[in-house]
Amino acid sequence: MIKHIAIIMGGYSSEYEISLKSGAVVYETLAKTSYIPYSVHIFKNKWVYVDEAKNEYVINKDDFSVIVDTKKIIFDCVFNAIHGSPGEDGLIQGYFELLGIPHTSCSMYQAALTFNKRDLLATLKPFGIKTAESYYLNYGDVVNENAIIAKVGLPCFVKANKAGSSFGISKVYKKEDLNAAIENSFKEDNEIIIEQFLDGVEVSVGVISYKGEVKVLPITEIVSENDFFDYQAKYEGKSQEITPARISEDYKQKTITIAKKIYRVLGMTGFSRSEFIFKNDEPYLLEVNTVPGLTKESILPQQAQAADISLEALFVNAIEEALN
Repeated sequence: MIKHIAIIMGGYSSEYEISLKSGAVVYETLAKTSYIPYSVHIFKNKWVYVDEAKNEYVINKDDFSVIVDTKKIIFDCVFNAIHGSPGEDGLIQGYFELLGIPHTSCSMYQAALTFNKRDLLATLKPFGIKTAESYYLNYGDVVNENAIIAKVGLPCFVKANKAGSSFGISKVYKKEDLNAAIENSFKEDNEIIIEQFLDGVEVSVGVISYKGEVKVLPITEIVSENDFFDYQAKYEGKSQEITPARISEDYKQKTITIAKKIYRVLGMTGFSRSEFIFKNDEPYLLEVNTVPGLTKESILPQQAQAADISLEALFVNAIEEALN
């Protein structure tokens, strides 16, 4: 029996445009398969199925169904392509889990935990996962610049705690620039994390559930033309993403071991992409993404291709894993 697959895209955060691009690639890919894909746009002011003629049909949030030409469509599975909230922070996962609808991303708890950088790093630290020194601020806290510098040093990174795609992130070299960077991060989130600068090779590693097994994909080395891997570097061609990474076998094995350990410790399912920087020959974790970019230029699809996994095989496997 042919399965009806809702590809959810858009979202409530600054990442919605990237999500729409990811969702469009998933739709185009699944349209060539035996599934019937549907582009479902999820925004704060509307949840709609958008057909190829750009007609919009309102999604019934009571059961996540839609009526098209008097026919009610019930989705067999949801392919999650929403970066940021509500697709990556656990909200949409909880909704589908309450409705009993299979979805391709990790479960609600894992999504909420990984989306919160501070909570993620604190959870993994007892398992021996190395992370940069960090300082936390919530909106309204008194900013003690001297205490921040004493803890993390300069330069440092000021980041929104719950945001992706390098939104709300600044690299700070001077004490007098700290406040502006903090204000910039608070535009994205009411919690921020200020981290020590780690000067070393940066790598990104995809870990997925593939054919019932945890699979680590070929590692990507990130070489940014900008000062760090910011939005321009990620999405406007201002970086080199080299897969497989030009790292030693020792670095490679350490990264594979730690990335797989993180996936298993967190009880992950579906896609994940972890970012590391090497310091003193050891990988230090920066963050874990559970709904990584899925365009043909994105890192995870590049890694899958290097592992001889086509986009179609990657997406079909995600659906079948969810259904099973």
